Amino acid sequence: MKRHYQALSAAVMAALFIGLPMQAHALFEDTDARREILKMRKQIEELTAKLDASVTTKLAPLNTRVDDKADKKSIVDMIGEIEKLRSDVAALRGQVEVLSNEINNSQRRQKDFYNDLDQRLRKIEPQKLTVDGKDVEVDKAEQKAFDTGLAEFRGGNFTASQQLFTSFLQRYPDSGYLPQAYFWLGSTHFAKQECDKAIPAYQTVATRFPTSLKAPEALLNIASCQLDLKDKAAARETLDQLLKKYPSSSAASMGKERLTELK
Repeated sequence: MKRHYQALSAAVMAALFIGLPMQAHALFEDTDARREILKMRKQIEELTAKLDASVTTKLAPLNTRVDDKADKKSIVDMIGEIEKLRSDVAALRGQVEVLSNEINNSQRRQKDFYNDLDQRLRKIEPQKLTVDGKDVEVDKAEQKAFDTGLAEFRGGNFTASQQLFTSFLQRYPDSGYLPQAYFWLGSTHFAKQECDKAIPAYQTVATRFPTSLKAPEALLNIASCQLDLKDKAAARETLDQLLKKYPSSSAASMGKERLTELK
């Protein structure tokens, strides 16, 4: 009888210990690991039920024959084996719960990691914007550089703005902000009455980016610079070009008035 319980104990422990480490060292691969944990929980419960049923079945006949010392010792030994087995099963159940908790913690850390990674990528990945009437992709640093230059201009810091837009054009030669950057660079020179430097920047807008929303205003400002430089003929030619190319623009309306004054 004692040998029967030793065999039962060995079978139970083998079934549990064989299954447990092999699943544990898989490092809890999400759904698969959780499925294995649930399977192990079920296995432990089934083995516990079988153990209890077996104990009840085997001990029942013994209750009627405990006359000699050998029987009593045999029962005591078996009870000890059973209690040890139950203790081992409880320990395994605890290990399963520890593994389950580790899976939950691992999945939470993984989720936090991907959320943090997503936020980091959003800070550096290009964003789609409408610039100068066109849909373009602009990264965060590029947009910040442009906005900083424009903010300096609007704050009346023309020299700082001039330096920022010059740097912007060098760093982002393919930017969707390019027409705007050239326009505002020209405007920093215009504001400082540096018409000899303003005209080339405005001309870049008018010739390289004729569809830009700033192109009509660039031509108007070129004409203003030419008038400041006392070159009425060039100013008249520029205004004629403005009226011809952009007749419906607000810049054309102002250009028409100036052209009338020149005649």
